[in-house]
Formats: sequence, structure tokens, C-alpha cells
Amino acid sequence: MRIISWNVNGVRAALKKGLLDFIGKSDADVICLQETKAHPGDVQHVEWPKGYELYWNSAEKKGYSGTAVITRLRPLSVRTGTGSAAHDREGRVLAVEFPDFWLVNVYQPNSQRGLTRLDYRVNEWDPAFRRYLKRLQSGGKPAVFCGDLNVAHNEIDLANPKTNRRNAGFTDEERGSFTKLLAGGFVDTFRHFEKGPGHYSWWSQMGDCRARNIGWRVDYFVASEKLVPALRRAWISPEVMGSDHCPVGLEID
Repeated sequence: MRIISWNVNGVRAALKKGLLDFIGKSDADVICLQETKAHPGDVQHVEWPKGYELYWNSAEKKGYSGTAVITRLRPLSVRTGTGSAAHDREGRVLAVEFPDFWLVNVYQPNSQRGLTRLDYRVNEWDPAFRRYLKRLQSGGKPAVFCGDLNVAHNEIDLANPKTNRRNAGFTDEERGSFTKLLAGGFVDTFRHFEKGPGHYSWWSQMGDCRARNIGWRVDYFVASEKLVPALRRAWISPEVMGSDHCPVGLEID
């Protein structure tokens, strides 16, 4: 199975920048989008590539957050949200069930400039998401989750770690929380295959950062340890334009 994840920074904007062509050429079985900033009715005129079905979890607030799954493999079931009203108004979690695993599309909250949302992120959202993954797997079926996690885990995952130490996405608290999640039985699939530096999935739109590859790796595929034998490849596609993020991918048997 070939799966792609992409924070499109607004699906309507991405459609104007070649999203449909990308989907058609990707040969992906499933594409998970984050930060869609739309409701299904906003794009009802779009002719999506033949053979794909769409599932949405949109934020209550217009033009904000949101996730979507585009799949040519019909899921056994679809679940929106974590089951907690306190965390589900922003459309950040959308899970689809396949015969061998759950695929969870997630757009994790940003701690924001000045770290105004750091406490919510680390002490409320992250524990709730860990509990959600535990419940999802309680029936014995493992999970893969993907999306913009809004954290660069280690210094190797961003170009300038020293100058970003207390910035959103690279605080000790966020990094430690992600470490705790992985310790619960998950694997960062990209690092399972690639140990080297210089691989990023988001670049600031200021200062020509993308051309200079001054970026952050904040987009992930994370898999249950049980699925490691089935992992075949994980990659980042920085050549694909259309957002300040680029797509990331996973192939799994």
C-alpha cells in the first residue's frame, strides 16, 4: 500500500496549484491531507480523480484546520475525532480502518508564537491523543498515524536547532512528549530508513528558506512496532510545490 500525507495549507489554494495533477500522478492508494481549511461543500464542484473516495473532518470554524482522506481502497470503517468534545472542534483527527491496520490522519495543534498554546498542546492534547491511539488498538489491530505533528523531534530534524530551542515545535516539552509517544510502542518510519541530516518537510516562506533548504521535519508517518516487518519505504518529496509543506510517504505491505 502506498500512502501519502501532505499539509496543503488550504485545499482550495492547493487545487489552484496543481493538487489534482499531483494526486493523479502519485499512484497513491491513500492520500491524507491536513490543514484543509474547508468544508466538503466548499469544493463540491471539483472533479476528483476517478476511483477515489473522499472523507472529511472539518473544523467548526470556517477556513481553519481540518483533515481529509482521499482513498481508492474502501475502508472498513471511518471515525472522525478522538471522541472528546474538548479536542474535536478543530477537525484534527480522521481515522480509516483497513483489514490489517488503522490509518490515522492527524493535524496536531501548533504551540503558537510566544508558546501561548504550549500548555494545551503538551498537557491536554498530547495525552488525549496517546489515550486515543491506545483505545484504537485495544482490539488488537495496530495503527499508523501520519500528518503535520508540529514538532521537530531531534536536532537533526531542523536546520538551525540552537537558534530555535524555545520556539514552537522545538521546545523540550514538545520533543519530550513525542519521545513518550514513541516509547509507547511506535516507530518514526522515516528515521527507521534514513539516519542522515538535511531532510525537511516544512520551510518558512521568508528568506528564500526552501531554496536554501533551511527547514524543519514536522510531517511524519509513525507506525506501531508490530508493523515494522511490513514497512518497505518512507520518503519526503521536497520537489513537490503547492504548500509551505511538502508531501511525505510510506509504503507498507
